[in-house]
Amino acid sequence: MSKPLVLEKVVKQFGDKTAVNEISLQVEEGEIYGLLGANGAGKTTTMRMVLGLIYPDGGRILYNGKPYGSELQHLMGYLPEERGLYPKVKVSDQIIYLARLRGMSASEADKSLKYWLERFEVPEYYDKKIEELSKGNQQKMGFIAAVVHKPKIVIMDEAFSGLDPVNVELLKATVKELRDSGTSILFSTHRMEHVEELCRNITILHRSRTVLQGSLREIKKQYPREEVLLHTASEVSGLEGIAGVTGVERKERGYLIRISDVGAAKAILRTAMDQSEVEHFEIKEPTLNQIFIKEVGESHE
Repeated sequence: MSKPLVLEKVVKQFGDKTAVNEISLQVEEGEIYGLLGANGAGKTTTMRMVLGLIYPDGGRILYNGKPYGSELQHLMGYLPEERGLYPKVKVSDQIIYLARLRGMSASEADKSLKYWLERFEVPEYYDKKIEELSKGNQQKMGFIAAVVHKPKIVIMDEAFSGLDPVNVELLKATVKELRDSGTSILFSTHRMEHVEELCRNITILHRSRTVLQGSLREIKKQYPREEVLLHTASEVSGLEGIAGVTGVERKERGYLIRISDVGAAKAILRTAMDQSEVEHFEIKEPTLNQIFIKEVGESHE
């Protein structure tokens, strides 16, 4: 069976600048694939090529084993970072029109739109103009516009930026629902914690090249565990003196202890148990944020 989306050594140049340099990746059916990188790393250019808005100068992109063709537009959904709905047009007119452009009948489109408005608990927006909605709700309408025609491949660029925490949770749940129904999602963001929660496989781009790629779980295993989180009922002394401990930071409910050797963890736990009741003990795996900074050498903001 061919994969929904495959990039093979894709290259894009603008004049003498290489924007994307031999990127390869594949997105399985029912997978959220994370595409990460600082601004200017090549993420947006890659997404535009996947969408068929610009063409690669080298390599190829395959959709279910076939090259790009106009009939693919029915398969694709796109949620851009810059929201692009017309402010003065009614939600229903606009989204049904977009769905019909993508090959849906008017009645199917209407049914799908009503499903999504219900799902977001805003059925009354059907007759509202975009400009009458708050920014967060305009964003939800953008999301509906991207998925109303039931695409098999969805491209999401900073899907959650500018949303409040409640709406982020709602949209995350919806993205997982799409994934579970078999949709393939290429997901680009600055927010590492969203990637940790949603994505199984990732590619990190830096200056147009791939610097890290693979399953998040496997990637994390390659990096040393350098922190221990310890919550105790009362104070613990002498943690600094343990061999392999390089720093102790007092936290609200205990200590964050930096270690140079994972073997120090046992001694930390023993010391804590001798002096107090241990409420929580965790050898932390590195966060994706820490890995990103190690690989790219700059913070991602």
